[in-house]
This record gives sequence, structure tokens and C-alpha cells, in this order.
Amino acid sequence: MDRRQFLKNTTAAVAAVGVGVAPWRSAQAQAGPIKIGLLAPLTGVVASGGKEMVEGVQFYLDQVKNEMGGRKVELVIEDDASNPDTALQKARRLVEQGNCHMLIGNLLANTGLAVANYVKGTGTPYFIPIIAADDLTQRARIKNVIRVAGYSASAFTHPFGDWALKQGYKKIATISQDYTFGHEQCGGLAQVFTEGGGQIVQQFWHPLNTADFSPYLGQLADLKVDAIFAMETGADSTRLIQQYASFGLKEKTPLLMAMNGTDQSVIRTMGPECEGIIAAAHFAEGSDVPTTAKFEKDYEAKYGKIPSLYGFSMYSGMMWIDAALKKMGGKVEDREAFIDTVLKTELDNSPLGKTVKFDDYGNPIYDVYIRKVVKRADGKYWNVPIETYPNVSQFWKYDPATYLKQPPYSRTFQGIKKT
Repeated sequence: MDRRQFLKNTTAAVAAVGVGVAPWRSAQAQAGPIKIGLLAPLTGVVASGGKEMVEGVQFYLDQVKNEMGGRKVELVIEDDASNPDTALQKARRLVEQGNCHMLIGNLLANTGLAVANYVKGTGTPYFIPIIAADDLTQRARIKNVIRVAGYSASAFTHPFGDWALKQGYKKIATISQDYTFGHEQCGGLAQVFTEGGGQIVQQFWHPLNTADFSPYLGQLADLKVDAIFAMETGADSTRLIQQYASFGLKEKTPLLMAMNGTDQSVIRTMGPECEGIIAAAHFAEGSDVPTTAKFEKDYEAKYGKIPSLYGFSMYSGMMWIDAALKKMGGKVEDREAFIDTVLKTELDNSPLGKTVKFDDYGNPIYDVYIRKVVKRADGKYWNVPIETYPNVSQFWKYDPATYLKQPPYSRTFQGIKKT
């Protein structure tokens, strides 16, 4: 099912069951706790990332003694099970029965799109530090769906395509999970790479939770390309990396991956098979930026592991929301003012070490790191920056109005310039 049909079906489902909007609180109720509904995949193929999301939120709340904007916080956690129907059901429960002031979370694009389409009707502030579907801050923007500390899927693969060209790569093949996030990450790289004179020789799409990659790897080996770009999350990433090495491709063809492919939730249990993989992201846990290094050290001291992109993103998202709440004295019940304040708030003092602000479409502008997986002195692997692209827009170097006239990246549109 494509994204447009999915949104159409979800809209129909919401209309059928009706929309329940929690009433405004009285002045007395406003003195009560701020209720935050957290949606994360605690079961399913990306459950490891979902657990890291919860840790990131709790890590921040622990540091601020469970208080934001001068009020206590009540956190309600629901498992979206990596399933859009479940995500929609849990979101409705949090809003209509749990009376949560806001929602935050989700990991997979299809679950995030389901929740985004639902809150479009309720007006509930929904914060997405991880959901990266491009159109949520592009063609189908919903004002109360805000990408605090988040990113659009293709934003980091645009510069990655440029970097690949600068390495002298002429021919690349891609392999990806067959859903929105994969389509958009591959599309961002493919468009820039081919516009610069490169060739995308072939693209492979596979379902989530693929156990055996050998049919794809055999075909990839026969293509004799300069590099392979893989967009994988969770257990699929672990299996792809392991099988890529065991298949003998690691020593022959450089492996480039989407940022989630070499996330700590994947590589912390791996060995040398992950070493040397290159990925692009705004966060590199092996950076020597002082604030990043401190965050990494503190997180590892608390949880006994190096922080993942998921933990970092949720932590930073909570920090951004808190900064806005402090500006307005914690009056989260005033939804319009809350949403406007968040969008006008800049994130400073975050683990990135650089102030981050929203563009005109509600998407953060970041420095993007080209990262390499390297082995630490203690034997653990992490992502270390090897090159930086400063102030990267979700529109890359394109004019936004012109860019938005092209179709969104999909399985059928990858922005590939034919040679």
C-alpha cells in the first residue's frame, strides 16, 4: 500500500470511529501534572530502538527531576508494536482516555503517519524526534505535528550522495526495506548522485523482517558496482551487515548505510563485520565535541551502553519541549500558544553542541556528519565523524518551491536523472 492510499484509509478509519477531544482543563487542573503520551515499538522488528527511545525520555526526565515548565510530568508509555493500526489505537487511548496533553514518539514511518493523520483531527500536539517521513514537513505539513530534534528522511542522504561522488564512485546499487523511510532515504541519495553524473545501477526492495539476504547479495555481487547503499533498521540491519561480511562482499565493495543502519542499537552487539561502514547523520556518538562527549559519557554511565540515535533524539526532543514550556510558564493547555512557542524556540545546550532552529517548514537545520564505524580502545564500536556538511536544509541546495513540485520520493520515484 502506498503512502497516499494509507493516509486515505487511515482518515476513513478515524472518521468511522469518531474523534474524541479532551476538554480544556480548569485553572485548578492546570496546576496538575503535564501528561505526556509516549509511543514506541517495544515489540517487533525495531523493538531494540523502541526501548532506547524510552530510555532517552526517562534519562531527560531524571535529570530535571520529572518536572518540565515548572510542573510535574506524568509519562504514559504505550507499545505501538511496529504496526500502524496498533499505533492509531494506542494514540486514541492516550488522547481520549488518558487525556494526555501531547504525544511523542513512534519510530517507523507508517506508524508515525497513522498517528499524524489522527492528531490532524484532534489538534493534539504530536512531537516526532524520529519519524522522518519527508512530507510531514513538506507537501503535507500538519502544524501540530512537530519535528522537535527530528529530521526528514532524505535530508541526510542528499549530502551523502554528494560525498559518494567526491570519492570517485560512478556506479552504486541500493538495497532497502520496502516502506516510506527506505524509499525516501534511497531517493535522497539517488537524486543527488545521479544529478552529479553517477549511476544507480539497480535498486532492491525487501519486506521488513527479512531473514535471508543471500538472494539479494548474490545479485549485488554480480553488478560490480563501486559501492552499495543499504537502508536497514533494527534486526534487518544486523542480519544484512553480518551476511554482507560472510558473503565476502565486505572486502570487495564499500558498504554505505543509512544512519539507522549503524546505530548503536545495531552495532553494539556486533564485531568487526560492522567496522568501516560509512553512514550520514546529524549525531555521531564518537564525536569529540565536548557536549556530545559529555552526553555520551553520562548516558553510558547510567545505562551501561553507548547512546543510540534513538535515545539521543528523544532526549533532545524532550529538552526542546521543556525549553518552550519554560517560556510559557508550563501552560500546556493552551495548545495554539504551545505549538507556536515550540516552533519559535531554538534548541541550545543540546548534546550536539550547536544551536538548532526550525526552517520555515518546521524541520530542524543541522550540520550533517559523514561517519565511520571505528573500534574504541575498549573494543566497542561507535560512529566517528570524518567529514562535516554544515547547515544542511531538508531541501539540500534546491529551491524549496521548485523541489516541492517534484513528487515525493517513493518506490516508483527516486529522483534519478537518466544518463
